[in-house]
Amino acid sequence: MNINKVYILKDRAVLYVTGEDVKDFLQNLITNDIKKVSDDNSCFGSLLSPQGKFLFDFIIIKHKSGFFIDCEKDQSKELFKQLNVYKLRSKIEILDLSNEFVVTALSYQKFLTLEKAQDIEGYTLKYREDPILLDPRNKNLGARLIINLEKLYLSLKKLDLKDANIEEYYSHSHKLGIVPKNLNKLQNKLFGIECNYDELNGIDFKKGCYVGQENTARIKLKNKLSKRLLPIKIIEGKLYEGESIFSNEIEIGKVLIESEYPFALIKYLDKNFDQSSKFTTKEASISIKKPDWIDK
Repeated sequence: MNINKVYILKDRAVLYVTGEDVKDFLQNLITNDIKKVSDDNSCFGSLLSPQGKFLFDFIIIKHKSGFFIDCEKDQSKELFKQLNVYKLRSKIEILDLSNEFVVTALSYQKFLTLEKAQDIEGYTLKYREDPILLDPRNKNLGARLIINLEKLYLSLKKLDLKDANIEEYYSHSHKLGIVPKNLNKLQNKLFGIECNYDELNGIDFKKGCYVGQENTARIKLKNKLSKRLLPIKIIEGKLYEGESIFSNEIEIGKVLIESEYPFALIKYLDKNFDQSSKFTTKEASISIKKPDWIDK
């Protein structure tokens, strides 16, 4: 990512959760520990089904008396409804502020030039009263600024940042092995832990119960993680959602996201999975690479 570029993530939404019971409410739902989130630290987390299957993921940022939830816009309405289902009698308020706030991404190197910045994933500071944070998933994704739309362009000018093509950011994320968009295609098709959320700092195995905790903990503790969500590169041909991936006629995975920035659920421990090989589907030849940050 170029130090002078900024990506306005128009595909992201901003929800705001606040109220007397907000910490307990979120703590009982999400895979991460809400106690980690403070004025100087943000976290990545997810909301799973009771069976531990993926539903939503998001970044949580402290803001005033509540928390911003930075999520994919295509998932925001459903996430908003799901949070309200769990709300019951909790003293909280859930607002969709997507028309007021915008999420932008800038480089890791630019973040480190800011006063008081620290080289810690999730580290958060204020820039003209707005939170700016080093991405809690992986610092190579850069930093994120959550800002009121009315202040956006003046702040970008003061930071000497130029608006760049969002596709550059998507491509960078895909190469890192982190899903940039189309998260709805993953819902209920794999366990949250198979999305690599452990390595992306999105699961806290020391916190108490949350939705989907039992199966997530069992897979981790019994070393049952045999499949992972990995990025695909198309060499030639066309992919289709849900189709099988083969290595020497042995099935080793399934395509989950087929377009633009594709991902598949891969049996990465299978003896037939060799990253140097070419893999095939019905109409495509592909390559698959396990990101360096996995299994470190």
